[in-house]
Amino acid sequence: MLKYQNIAQKIYDSIYQQQLPKGSQLANIEELINQYQVSRTTIVKALARLERQGVIYQVQGSGIFVRQRKKSGYLNLATSHGFTDDLGDLPGFTQVLAFDVIRPNTEIQANLNCNSDEEIYYIKRLRYADGKIYGLEHSYYRKKLIPYLNKEIAKGSIFEYITQTGQINIGFSDKYIELLTIDESTASYLKLPVDSTALFMHEIFYTSAGEPFDFSTIIYHKDNAKFCVQSHAK
Repeated sequence: MLKYQNIAQKIYDSIYQQQLPKGSQLANIEELINQYQVSRTTIVKALARLERQGVIYQVQGSGIFVRQRKKSGYLNLATSHGFTDDLGDLPGFTQVLAFDVIRPNTEIQANLNCNSDEEIYYIKRLRYADGKIYGLEHSYYRKKLIPYLNKEIAKGSIFEYITQTGQINIGFSDKYIELLTIDESTASYLKLPVDSTALFMHEIFYTSAGEPFDFSTIIYHKDNAKFCVQSHAK
C-alpha cells in the first residue's frame, strides 16, 4: 500500500471509529501533517482519495468535513474498493466454486491486454452478504502480475491480500454494466428462475501504472443486491 493510501485508510478508520456524524469538521491540513508525520503532498493525495470515495468533502476556506455515509448494504458504483471492502459493514462470506490456472480466450486477452499463452487464474465465487446471495463472480487474474494465489486466499479479499503483500499497487478500474437474462447454470447458483433479468457488471482493474491485472464479471442477485453512487463532481 502506498503511503498516501495508508494515511487515507487511517483517516477513514478514525472517522468511523469515532462515529462522526455528517458535517463534522476534521483537522485541517497542517494539523493532519503533524498528526501523521507525513508530507503535505501525502496528506493532499490522501484527502483527494477520500473525497473520490465519498467519505469527506472539502470547502475552500472553511475546512474538511465528513460526508453522509452510504446506507448499509449498498455497493458504491463510483468506487473501486472491491466487493469485501465496500460491503464490510455487513456480515458476509465467500464460497469458492472454482479455482484454476487457464489460458485466456480472445475475450480475456482483449480485456487484460495479454497473449494467448499467458497463464491466468480463473476464480468463480458466490458472494454472500447479510446471509443472502449477493452475486456470482467470475474473475481472471494475470499470474504474471500476481504470482501467487490459492483457493484459501480466494475465500477472503483478494484485493486485501494483494495490497498487504505488495505484489502490485492497485490504481483504478473501468466498469461496464448491462441488464441480461441469466442462463440455467447461473440461475441455479443464484437460486432464481431461468431467464430472470440480472445486472451484469464487467470491471477491469488496473495497476497504478495503468496495466490491467483483473477482469471480473459479477452477476448480481436481482432481489438482494443494492447500489448507490457517491461520487465527486470535480
